[in-house]
Amino acid sequence: MKTMIKSLGVAAMGVWAGMAQAADDVTLQLKWVTQAQFAGYYVALDKGFYAEEDLNVTIKPGGPDIAPAQVIAGGGADVVLDWMPSALASREKGLGLVNIAQPFKSSGMMLTCRKDAGVSGPEDFAGKTLGVWFFGNEYPFLSWMSKLGLSTDGGDAGVTVLKQGFNVDPILQGQAACVSTMTYNEYWQIIDAGLSPDDLVVFKYEDQGVATLEDGMYVMEENLKDPAFEDKMVRFVRASMKGWKWAEENAEEAAMIVLDNDASGAQTEEHQIRMMGEIAKLTAGSNGALDPADFDRTVSSLMSGGSDPVITKKPEGAWTHAITDKALN
Repeated sequence: MKTMIKSLGVAAMGVWAGMAQAADDVTLQLKWVTQAQFAGYYVALDKGFYAEEDLNVTIKPGGPDIAPAQVIAGGGADVVLDWMPSALASREKGLGLVNIAQPFKSSGMMLTCRKDAGVSGPEDFAGKTLGVWFFGNEYPFLSWMSKLGLSTDGGDAGVTVLKQGFNVDPILQGQAACVSTMTYNEYWQIIDAGLSPDDLVVFKYEDQGVATLEDGMYVMEENLKDPAFEDKMVRFVRASMKGWKWAEENAEEAAMIVLDNDASGAQTEEHQIRMMGEIAKLTAGSNGALDPADFDRTVSSLMSGGSDPVITKKPEGAWTHAITDKALN
């Protein structure tokens, strides 16, 4: 009898070991370094939401030298997070990126200006130097200037574009009247550097009608033809959105989870809690499914760049509800 029980125990252990090995691997490439901008994914990992979906998820931080589109093109990730302007530009150049989910409903992009530089409204931009991020992030700005009828070639009737690094030094050092900022990050770097909100005027791209979609989930189109991959993505999106909604409702604890996952040690508790509070405003209202109207608005903005639009025609097949329809219903 003891031998039989022992045999059954060994068999049971074998079954459990087999189940443990059954988890599907998923590699996610972030658009930037570990921070609350990506809290939903770290929460899903930490709280076991991925494990509940039989997923073994690896989250790879990004950085200034990491282009998500290049990572997925080289096979380094199953899913990447990217801003839609960059993703659609890559798609038009031949890389089959498809948006499968859109956790961010609103854009966090702003132009932040010093009042003492003579800026109180968009009518004051002419003749000023404005800091702009490139690498695909310049397109909403160029669309906005086109809408305002302002040349970006300099001169009193236009604006001078300063290629801004990933910091806010130009506005602090007086090199630019305005710089690009995110509501959840660089704006607060300016405040922490000593300027007060009363010293500044901000122009949110959402308010200016030139916002584009940010931080969507993208996969390779060819992979979606594989039913096993599609099923894996359904589970990944479902767990990720569960993580995002938990992070929205538990912002401070979500920030702590992000800090626990910051191998660099560069982030601070105060900054991450503040960032998570701002991020929650951008993910609010999204269940993960892309709103076609938001897509159309983004495309219109990208195609309105005058003689040098980021995309030359409306993309076909650049997004799908196939994953979110199954994940969220």
